[in-house]
Amino acid sequence: MDLKALKALKPAEYAEAADGYRAVSEAADAAAERVGKQITTAMDAANEGKAADAAQKQLKKLAENFHYTQVECGLVSGSLNGFSAEIVSPRRRLIEALDDAAALGYPVSPAGDVTFPAGGENKATGGEVPGGTAVGNNGMLGPSNRALYGPGPNGLYSPDARTSGIDIHHGNPHHAKAQDIADRIAHALREATEIDERYSEGLGKLKAAPGLSVNTKTWADVASDVGAVSTAAREYLRDTVPLDKSPADRKEWWDSLSDEQREEYKIAFPEVIGNLDGIPALVRDEANRENLPLLIASLDGRHDEVSQTKLGGLEEIQKKLGKPSVPPMYLLGIGLEGNGRAIVSYGNPDTAKNVSAYVPGLGTKLNKEFAGGTMDRARHTALGAAEADPLSPTASIVWLGYDAPQTSVDDLAANTDVMFRDNAEAGAPAYNSFMAGISATHTNGDPHITAIGHSYGSLTVGLAAQEKGGVPGADDIILVGSPGTGAQHADELNVGSQHVFVGAADNDIVTKLPNHEEASGMAAGAVGGGSAGLVLGLGIAGPPGGLVGGTAGTLIGGIAGYSSQDQQTDPSQIWFGTDPANKQFGATRFLVNDGPTLIEGGTAAHSQYFTPTKDQMSADNIAKIVVGKSDEIILERPR
Repeated sequence: MDLKALKALKPAEYAEAADGYRAVSEAADAAAERVGKQITTAMDAANEGKAADAAQKQLKKLAENFHYTQVECGLVSGSLNGFSAEIVSPRRRLIEALDDAAALGYPVSPAGDVTFPAGGENKATGGEVPGGTAVGNNGMLGPSNRALYGPGPNGLYSPDARTSGIDIHHGNPHHAKAQDIADRIAHALREATEIDERYSEGLGKLKAAPGLSVNTKTWADVASDVGAVSTAAREYLRDTVPLDKSPADRKEWWDSLSDEQREEYKIAFPEVIGNLDGIPALVRDEANRENLPLLIASLDGRHDEVSQTKLGGLEEIQKKLGKPSVPPMYLLGIGLEGNGRAIVSYGNPDTAKNVSAYVPGLGTKLNKEFAGGTMDRARHTALGAAEADPLSPTASIVWLGYDAPQTSVDDLAANTDVMFRDNAEAGAPAYNSFMAGISATHTNGDPHITAIGHSYGSLTVGLAAQEKGGVPGADDIILVGSPGTGAQHADELNVGSQHVFVGAADNDIVTKLPNHEEASGMAAGAVGGGSAGLVLGLGIAGPPGGLVGGTAGTLIGGIAGYSSQDQQTDPSQIWFGTDPANKQFGATRFLVNDGPTLIEGGTAAHSQYFTPTKDQMSADNIAKIVVGKSDEIILERPR
């Protein structure tokens, strides 16, 4: 990007080209919609047989081609608009600098060097201070060198002046002015070159292979194209999308856009718009549904365990989205960061009178189990809420917007040291941002909002509630299977203790985790008891006796260590503060099924709170709280 090219460039022409590509994208979208729904449906109803089947396959292929055209042209449109918007600033600075040079009568070379005349008085000779050529700072010369340009062997510098530190133009009033103009030109050209190269690289990747066949590999390329465009347009996004603003500010920005601008952002930057708090639910859902097959394609062919795990979760979510759902599903977030991200709502949170957002806990990640089990918990709550109040629509959300600790409840039972606050501390502000977005985009009055935390997710919700102002919009908080919230009393959660509700099954070991002192006693006792038992067992019956003695000693020693510490510590304290089910916490405890014991069903009691077939009482109580009927729940005495 040299001076001549930047001066002649017309940003508006790139914006006009972007409009043309967007028009093609919209036409392709309409064609895909017509082929995929109207024509295919009509043919399916009117024809059968091999010929009809073959025609349907061709129509499906045609619809895929139109879809591909829509996405790629949308990406081109977004790139061109981004380039047009970014290049305006350096071009404006160049024109201003050239105008200043012309007004002063300073010639400017094609390279951007500025020649200035002699002027001022040379006190040593009595003549004028010589003129010269000012060269803009190219990023390699320091400020001290820029004053030393003058006639020399290369026409630009005086070697003697450089080494001596003498400014041969001192006293020439034209020198400083010319240098300022040259620096401004150099800066404009540098910035324009960076912008040009960035967008050229991104646009260069938007190419279809000859003999286009839209298949999994094609969509993988599209996923790469989306990433390339987002990378190229990072400055454009930063300058135009209020990424660092509040969800309310983002909603205001979105409302200010024209329909054409919104469509451009959705198509060119689906991964941004689909996960941006403050964007309406219908828009996020549409963008994420567009992005989902691209994410799937980007993982296809990768055989590492992490990629395959996320791929399984994405494919299961896609299957569910492709089937009718009651309530309807909305995909409010999707991504591959960390252990995977997925935010799914059953019901539209922008229009529902009741909104709940449930944060899952230990071991949760984007995998088949998330789509097949964790998401169902949110759906159970939505269905239960519809029964509890048929006239008040509910949106029930599962929010996997953070990395939960990747340990199972079984592992936790054996080693509490894996439990730290780091993940929850990182997740709390993200959860609050999402909830602020729910409030910003809601269009149906003042909704009743419930924050729900299960397992380690209750710590995330608890920490979010303890941030300044609490969880945005929250009226009630539900904690189930909780190892603690980081708070000592329910009043610290910023909704009033009477609006904090707790479900804790007696056989759920996570709700009875020892506090840190008790855990230390257990560990020390287990080690000591195990060692003593091993020695005694070996002395009495050899290796078999050592094995039996060591195991028994570990168990007895652990119990003894726990009991010793338990007698010295507050029984209301568990791993992350006061036990929410304890009377000292001050919350309302509702009745749940005790669940199977460890011997009967392992840790199953920790996972049944939302599932009516396993714990109807708990599911009903949760649903009643969600619809604002907490006065109808069945209570249980606090511990």
